[in-house]
Amino acid sequence: MVKKYIALFCSIFLLLGLVACTDTKTEVEEEADLTVVGFSQPGAESTWRVALTDSVKEAFTEERGYKLIYKDGKSKQDNQIKDIRTFIQQGVDYIILCPIVETGWDTVLEEAKAAGIPVIICDRNVVVSNESLYTAFVGSNFKAEGEDAISFLEKVYTDESRPINILHIQGTIGSSAQMGRSEALEKAVEEHDNWNIIGQECGEFTKAKAREIMKNWLAEIAADEINVVYCENDEEAMGAMASMNEAGIEYGVDTDIMVVSFDATSAALEMCLNGQINLEVECNPLQGPYLYNIISTLEKGNAVPKIAYVDEGYFTKDMLSKDIIAGRKY
Repeated sequence: MVKKYIALFCSIFLLLGLVACTDTKTEVEEEADLTVVGFSQPGAESTWRVALTDSVKEAFTEERGYKLIYKDGKSKQDNQIKDIRTFIQQGVDYIILCPIVETGWDTVLEEAKAAGIPVIICDRNVVVSNESLYTAFVGSNFKAEGEDAISFLEKVYTDESRPINILHIQGTIGSSAQMGRSEALEKAVEEHDNWNIIGQECGEFTKAKAREIMKNWLAEIAADEINVVYCENDEEAMGAMASMNEAGIEYGVDTDIMVVSFDATSAALEMCLNGQINLEVECNPLQGPYLYNIISTLEKGNAVPKIAYVDEGYFTKDMLSKDIIAGRKY
C-alpha cells in the first residue's frame, strides 16, 4: 500500500513538473515572438520628458507585439552609453535613443551597428562622423521653433530705434534643443542693431537653476532695463517667473517685460492664457506614434525617411481656451 502511495505521489509530482515546464516554455516562446525595443532617455527632469516617455510606452505594448525596455540615464551621458551597451548585450531588436547632448555617441553607435541593431534617434539629434550609424531621426525642428519665436518678437518690436534688451536662459548646452533655439535668437540679435542680449546663462532645462539665474540677474539689472525673458523651456520660464514674483516685478501681457517659452505644456499654457507668458512655442513630446511607424515599417523590410519632424505650432493668449488646454495630453 505504501508503495502505491509513493508511486502515486511521484506521478503527481512529475505531472506538475511537466505542466510547469510547459508553462515556462510557453512564456519563453511568447517572449521570443515579441520585438524587443531598448529605450534610453536622459531622465525625467520635466513634465515634457515624462510625456515623451509615456508616449513611447503607450506605442510599444505587448498587445502590439513589442517588449519595451526603458532606461533612465539620470541626466548623464555616461549612463546612457552604458544603457545602450546593455541593450546590445541583451540582443534587442531596435534601440531608441533620446540623447542628452549631440556629440560623443560615435563609439557606442558603431557597436550597435556592428551588432546589427538599428538605432532610431528621438527628440534631440546627434552629430556623428557617419550618419549611417543611426537609421532615422524622429523629433522637433528646434531651429524652426526658435524662428517662430523670433518672428513673433519682430512683429511686436517694430521700432528699430528703440533698444530691446533680452535675458536669455539657455537649455542644456550642446543639446539639439538648446542649439536650435539659441541659434535663432543669436542670429536675430546680429540682424537687429537695437536687440541686445544683456544676460545669457545655462538653466539646464530646470526650474530651480533658472530661478537662481534670474534672481542673480535681478540683483544686478533694473527691471525697467528688461524687455524680453527668452527661456528655452517651460521649466526655466516658471523658475524665472518665480524670481520675478519674489521681486515684485510685473511681466507678461500688457507689461513691459515679455516672457517667451518653449514646450507648451498644459501648465505653461494655463499661464499663457492668464497672460503671464506672452508666447508658447510648441515642442511636441508625443513622439511614440512616429517611432512606432518607423519601427513597424522597418519590420516589414521597407525603407524609412532619415528625418521625420513631428507636427508643432505656437500659442498666444488669444489663441487659447480652457477647452483647448484640457484636450491636450501634456
